Amino acid sequence: MDGHIGLKKIGSHASISEIDDFDLSRLLDKPRLNIERQRSFDERSLSELSIGLARGGMDNYDTYSPGVRSGFDTPASSTRNSFEPHPMVADAWESLRKSLVHFRGQPVGTIAAVDHQAEEVLNYDQVFVRDFVPSALAFLMNGEPDIVKNFLLKTLHLQGWEKRVDRFKLGEGVMPASFKVLHDPVRKTDTLIADFGESAIGRVAPVDSGFWWIILLRAYTKSTGDLSLAESPDCQKGMKLILTLCLSEGFDTFPTLLCADGCCMIDRRMGIYGYPIEIQALFFMALRCALSMLKQDDAEGKECVERIVKRLHALSYHMRSYFWLDFQQLNDIYRYKTEEYSHTAVNKFNVIPDSIPEWVFDFMPTRGGYFIGNVSPARMDFRWFALGNCVAILSSLATPEQSMAIMDLIEARWDELVGEMPLKISYPAIESHEWRIVTGCDPKNTRWSYHNGGSWPVLLWLVTAACIKTGRPQIARRAIELAESRLLKDGWPEYYDGKLGRYIGKQARKYQTWSIAGYLVAKMMLEDPSHLGMISLEEDKQMKPVIKRSSSWTC
Repeated sequence: MDGHIGLKKIGSHASISEIDDFDLSRLLDKPRLNIERQRSFDERSLSELSIGLARGGMDNYDTYSPGVRSGFDTPASSTRNSFEPHPMVADAWESLRKSLVHFRGQPVGTIAAVDHQAEEVLNYDQVFVRDFVPSALAFLMNGEPDIVKNFLLKTLHLQGWEKRVDRFKLGEGVMPASFKVLHDPVRKTDTLIADFGESAIGRVAPVDSGFWWIILLRAYTKSTGDLSLAESPDCQKGMKLILTLCLSEGFDTFPTLLCADGCCMIDRRMGIYGYPIEIQALFFMALRCALSMLKQDDAEGKECVERIVKRLHALSYHMRSYFWLDFQQLNDIYRYKTEEYSHTAVNKFNVIPDSIPEWVFDFMPTRGGYFIGNVSPARMDFRWFALGNCVAILSSLATPEQSMAIMDLIEARWDELVGEMPLKISYPAIESHEWRIVTGCDPKNTRWSYHNGGSWPVLLWLVTAACIKTGRPQIARRAIELAESRLLKDGWPEYYDGKLGRYIGKQARKYQTWSIAGYLVAKMMLEDPSHLGMISLEEDKQMKPVIKRSSSWTC
């Protein structure tokens, strides 16, 4: 036991659920509440689960049974139960397997799209780290972990490459945005070509790749019960290199990560520079996942854990306090005084009330709330971003009350956020003069298209996971039914356009792999909610700050 912080030693024989059990309060020498956790999903039906969670049982989602396959009738699983598979499922699995990429005879990932009718391939024949995540989850849920293990090891190997953009060398911990396998039929060799941002549109390094890698490593460990991969020296070093990039000290006065535009799923100029919610939520989740997997058998490991714990406390307080918006908070901002000085200031970021956009006053329901897109000095981006809010729920960055309020918002603003095809990546669209200034007249991000208010079927798995965790599976079921009415006959498009998501995107690729995988993961989680344990973290009771501002209330 270290003299400064009380660390629970995690041996190689500890179960992953046991690893997750130790909380941040223990690491900071604070007394831990004696809370009896009920084990769920493994023994309770979905209907029972919904009732339990609706009554406030938000801690009942972190159990996962390794090796349990989905009940879908797939090539790797013949078990059938009362949940009758949709006819789309078989087609989805067939398409997903067609997208597999092999390196030296082993599957190492899935390409972005298998649209062979496309005139120009661009980079859709590459394996993107963020794109592969739903495919990886589908394979894990179907009892095929080797594909995911190969991917994790191959991307870890690429992390060790020297990374340069022009004459500038990138940080050692940067993970690739994507990689491609070149087959030489003459020499019968395979070669990997990685992109760390030097080939990307805009030349922006992917901040989210490292976070998704850590999250996926935990999902693999939870699914298989195999701790050997996460505890291997290479994976331990890989996690520390990623975290070293994020936890390094600088000029920032906030615990959030400062990022360039286009550094995540929204990989084009869309005004998300600064502290985008997507990166902050993924950062928080990756920190918590790493905390459960990092070994503490030396001074370096203990120091790394201590830094993570301190950052998590600061980050959770900052996000829950300053990024959260509900009806009461909006009213408070509307009444803000400006030019306040000293630590007693209420308007700490000196946000000018006149900068609040008109649409948000009508958009905000009396009951409901969400994490806004960005907060920085004199700037609040009030746009809704789906991925960041869903990850906030899954990582427990959102408190149980905030998680329920986000679900309330989705239900109350169904036409705006879901429409006819789930799910809006952002809302609302920016247009006219603002579009010209913010996007630089980007012809791909015109209003209600692509990242500018487009509808992305891949987000179906994230909203389904969030719905199950909050005890609202009926929302997920409704969204899945909408997707099933269009996706297959439309050829599994990458995204949809229009206010309601009614039209196939003007530049959308067909047979987009993560659209296919997102649907499969959503279906498998609804059928067997125990799968949620792979990508969900329960709330740490001692990390919940005292928030003086009001939070949305729910019945």
